[in-house]
Amino acid sequence: MESSYKHERLARRLSGVVLDGSAPAAAAETAGFNTAVAHRPAAVVAASSAGDVAAAVRYASEEGLPVAVQATGHGAAVPSEGTVFVSTRRMQGVHVDPATRVARVEAGVRWRRVIDASVPHGLAPLSGSSSGVGVVGYTLGGGMGHLARRHGFAADHVRSIELVTTGGEVRTVTADSDPDLFWAVRGGQARFGIVTAMSFDLLPVAEFFGGAMIFPAPAVERVLRAFAAWAPTMPEEVTTSVAILRLPPVEDVPPPLRGTVSLALRFAFTGSPERGQALLAPMRTVATPVLDTVGPMSYAAVDSIHMDPTDPLPAVTRGGLVHSMPDRLVDSLLGVAGPGVDVPLAVVELRLMGGALGRPARVPNAVAGREGAFSLYAVAPAPPPLMAAALAVTAQVVDAVEPWSTGTSLVNFAGHADDVARSRAWTPDTQARLRRVKTTVDPHHVFGAALTPSADRRVQA
Repeated sequence: MESSYKHERLARRLSGVVLDGSAPAAAAETAGFNTAVAHRPAAVVAASSAGDVAAAVRYASEEGLPVAVQATGHGAAVPSEGTVFVSTRRMQGVHVDPATRVARVEAGVRWRRVIDASVPHGLAPLSGSSSGVGVVGYTLGGGMGHLARRHGFAADHVRSIELVTTGGEVRTVTADSDPDLFWAVRGGQARFGIVTAMSFDLLPVAEFFGGAMIFPAPAVERVLRAFAAWAPTMPEEVTTSVAILRLPPVEDVPPPLRGTVSLALRFAFTGSPERGQALLAPMRTVATPVLDTVGPMSYAAVDSIHMDPTDPLPAVTRGGLVHSMPDRLVDSLLGVAGPGVDVPLAVVELRLMGGALGRPARVPNAVAGREGAFSLYAVAPAPPPLMAAALAVTAQVVDAVEPWSTGTSLVNFAGHADDVARSRAWTPDTQARLRRVKTTVDPHHVFGAALTPSADRRVQA
């Protein structure tokens, strides 16, 4: 066991590892996928069980310290300072029950392990664009993947949650046992406790029709305008997005796209290949792609649609929701992110929402974003010399669509917004209820700051 004298009392309570926040090994333990965010905790607990997490929370309460938690760090946007930092990456239990179509995973599990355990049974989870993302953090923020318009958010399909409370107790929370807390955690993230395990539904989807088409810079405007008219006509069995890409001049990028601006059209359809081809056909007539991977595919290959990076990197991200995508919005977006603009952006993405994403969950939850027609997401590389520029250019993208904003956002895509902007992810009614639950279950804000009230918003259908 490795620990400092300062936190020896905590170390004696754990089977995992305790590190002082200033120890060299602490930086490696707290490092996440987004290397632009560096945490500075008081102590780090490398938990191996729910019991370790509970002990860490009790210790934090005794010391008057707040608690932070991280598995993979894909969603990290704000540094954790002066906390008892719980790393759950070692908690790797996965169980798939093909008879009930339910998976149970521990807090450190990534989607790839769930996919690999599910696909042989003809099942699929509601994972996102990258299977390297952690299951729990993604789901607590809502979780919008390639089957989302047909099946809704990942959080809509959670059955039960194992959670460590502010008192350091391990509880199983369901809609029957604690409806308010179960409602809040699914969509409210880790503000109400630390989730150590979760069970959720799997879907009978072994294969689907999907992939990506990538268009060169001269076609970006034509395809983007065509997408704005075409996408809202799609049935909810289609989940689709477009992304303006600025790909680096490296060997991993196909030669026609290296160091250039391009546009990727992503497509996933849960019906027949023939019907999928027919639905996609109008977009094929707009321009000729330089890369086309659309076709029948196993869910095991779902990463190939977005082709997200797999290695940690420094980035700034921001997002929001819009209630429509008129020509004026396209004009505004091209003005700040199009091929004719020299900006340090990596990705500017618009995802079609609606369908099941716009309907309440069968078991209500606090997931934000159901009022959006499209989600907007901007990513900029942010090594230290470019941090200020990355913050500015991603803010500029979000500001460009402000006239069409719903005033809300997807929690997982809020990114490097300030506290007030992040609190605006939810509608006023949802935010008010979240604050009431927070006051009840965590009055001293052990699990992060209070949910900030905000009055200026424009929520539209």
